[in-house]
Amino acid sequence: MTWMQRRFSQSASRLLRALGVHARAGIAGALAAAALTLASCGGDQDVATTTAADTGAIAGVDTEACAEVEYGGEGEPEALIISDLPMRGDSAVRSEQQVEAIRIVLEQNDWQAGGEPVAFQACDDTIEKTELWDPATCRSNAEAYAGDDRVLGVIGTYNSGCAAEQIPILNEAGVAMVSPGNTAVCLTQPSETCEDYDPDSLYGEGERNYARVVPNDAFQGAALVEFAREQGAKKPFVLYAADDPTSTGQASTFRNAAEQVGLEVAGYETWDPEANDYVKLFQQVLESGADAVVLAGLTDQNGGKVIDEKVFIVGPNDKIPLLAFDGFTQQATIEEAAESSEGMFASITGRAPEELSGAGQELVSELEARISGSDPVELYAPYAGEAAQILLDAIAEAGGERAEVPAALLATERSGGILGSYEIEDTGDPSVGPVTIFEAGETFKRSDEVTPDEETVAAAGK
Repeated sequence: MTWMQRRFSQSASRLLRALGVHARAGIAGALAAAALTLASCGGDQDVATTTAADTGAIAGVDTEACAEVEYGGEGEPEALIISDLPMRGDSAVRSEQQVEAIRIVLEQNDWQAGGEPVAFQACDDTIEKTELWDPATCRSNAEAYAGDDRVLGVIGTYNSGCAAEQIPILNEAGVAMVSPGNTAVCLTQPSETCEDYDPDSLYGEGERNYARVVPNDAFQGAALVEFAREQGAKKPFVLYAADDPTSTGQASTFRNAAEQVGLEVAGYETWDPEANDYVKLFQQVLESGADAVVLAGLTDQNGGKVIDEKVFIVGPNDKIPLLAFDGFTQQATIEEAAESSEGMFASITGRAPEELSGAGQELVSELEARISGSDPVELYAPYAGEAAQILLDAIAEAGGERAEVPAALLATERSGGILGSYEIEDTGDPSVGPVTIFEAGETFKRSDEVTPDEETVAAAGK
């Protein structure tokens, strides 16, 4: 089942339950009835969200990686915004919620930017074989967006490595890009942690076209170090996914920040996402005398197995704390690692959904009403909504002129938005840097919010 089919099936099932229709009544006829109802009612909206095929409106970009164009406003749009996210694998639920948050913001803006109709197309940067983001797919997607003059901006990516593939292509074409989840320092600022790319290689002599609404990994690494020290850690062992620049960069920020505050790093090693077991690796951790373990990587990179063997060999998380970067802060981690995830800590750069207020809480409440009752609001969903809003604002400020949108995006000043008040700095980073720490149980629950010391942040990203 594809991610679009899964989303339709979930929405249809919820609708059928509301209508009192049961699966045994005949699923084919029931889904057909649900489709007709979804297309005709549109909930509380005056105009139902439909696809381009339904309306004869704008066609989508020319790539099989994208779903059909969506539009729920009046008139016929001539402009298009794109989301580029990992829609398969362990990140699928997270990405589906980010897409839903974008839809909510489009509805709140009557599918307009500056009075001009804007359509939306959700695109996937993973491949079927691995269900992970793929460099070639990221590049081909970006080339499709760059080659279509109707595309005024891209919301994405989630994975920083994919962003590094797309930014130069979109920069050359003058297409704005705003990320709800990229955290790699090197996308916006030079650092000793940069290996495969840095701002000079991404933007060259061109004007910046990229911004993000989340703080970068210098904040995350510094915050995790400060939190680890609060947990009593003096000798953490750092593990990171092999052959992944983002994981390497995150691990480096933690090591740099640890040295700044006087923690001794017991070890610094990679794990192979393709390995069948990690017995030797965790025996090394055990022999090092480490009093905490830190993971930099993704759940998708065999993270469940890594967590399981950490607990089995090194010890439970309440004895030897397990801390992880944001690639693990999703429900899929708990599902993959099961009871071994109990008591682990994981971070996100930014604020927890339940801690948002005003427009942020309104968005979270609407998301809760739309998603399955058993699913918590994923942590980056509100950030996707915020990314959509500042992109629409930039398009309006630029008068719909594609070449003018990047400068308008980089001049963003927000007050009372989904994420509160902040500015986009010249680098493309937000001006505020809270980091939230979560503890795993049946779901991830907020444990603490850390705004790390400026000197520790500077050391982490040096």
